[in-house]
Amino acid sequence: MSALLFYLFTFLPLSAQRMDNPDNPSKYIVAVDEYRPAPGQFVNELPLATAEDTPASMAQKCTDVLLRNAARMAEGKSLEPDTSDDDDYDASYLLTLGAWGGYIMFHFDHSIANVKGQRDLLILGNSNKSAMTTLDGGASEPGIVMVSKDVNQNGLPDDPWYELSGSADVDSVGKVVYDYAITYQKAPMQNIPWTDNHGGSGYVQRVGFHKQEYYPLWVNDETLHFTGTLLPPNGIDTNGVGTNWVRMFLRYGYADNKPNDDAGANSFDFDWAVDAQRQPVSLDFVDFVRVYTGVNQFCGWMAETSTEIAHAEDLHLDASLQAIREATGIRGIYDLPNDDAPVYKLNSRIYIKNGKKYFFK
Repeated sequence: MSALLFYLFTFLPLSAQRMDNPDNPSKYIVAVDEYRPAPGQFVNELPLATAEDTPASMAQKCTDVLLRNAARMAEGKSLEPDTSDDDDYDASYLLTLGAWGGYIMFHFDHSIANVKGQRDLLILGNSNKSAMTTLDGGASEPGIVMVSKDVNQNGLPDDPWYELSGSADVDSVGKVVYDYAITYQKAPMQNIPWTDNHGGSGYVQRVGFHKQEYYPLWVNDETLHFTGTLLPPNGIDTNGVGTNWVRMFLRYGYADNKPNDDAGANSFDFDWAVDAQRQPVSLDFVDFVRVYTGVNQFCGWMAETSTEIAHAEDLHLDASLQAIREATGIRGIYDLPNDDAPVYKLNSRIYIKNGKKYFFK
């Protein structure tokens, strides 16, 4: 086979499906592409950051957390570390996105197929139901989910992004802001001021529980700017004195919105994808996922609402792999000596390597 490849030449780009690890594909996240949280009470703690960190090192720290969580899930364990012998709750399995707009982008070792009639993606956080109220809420911190297909085949998340439309689009008509933009101003060890494009302003306020810097330590810019969709506030001060806040659940379509044991509520359908004009988009595969905090609110002692992410997986790995094979016409997969890139056989004359088609003369 190696002799065969010597005579090959690049023919046509492969349509945008990836299968990086055909021998042992995983349904779990394999890498974080970018981590850029907005300021918040857990920033620089989840994960731990220092001034020596860089965007690349923070992405790797996030990857390490998610891979550790995936290993626990694969072993049938809880996402949460065992704290039975500890006095303090261990939140090290979480990645915080900070206040509104803060985001994380990640990918899998294969394209996730859009399987009709099924949910395609699972994302878990740390939401919970409040035991102190009969209201349908608790610690909901809804994160908006976006998806992208690697159309230009460069392996980077630089193609068009599409939002997965959630229940607020039908339950809160007229209350969702679709052209929202916010800018946070660095203010070391102080409340972080923000302004938005609708005349609003305020602060990401410091709270007594978290005494570290709230602005990402590895970001050298004096400001952080985010754009996207703003969901209406979901926090309710149930007793009027600020000691019992409940953040209401949304029906569906948001990360870290409902407890992890509600698999349906934490599952996403790629058929929900919409473009910037809120028009439906048909996607056959998704290569990258982006999640960002969708609410801009301050809930007293609970501080800002910040989406947390702990885990994500392809809900139908076998179906995704089969769809890739059918879409590309793959007839066989080969490993070459001293070469990390597998070769996919389409027919007796055409093969694929590193996302490109080759034609054998």
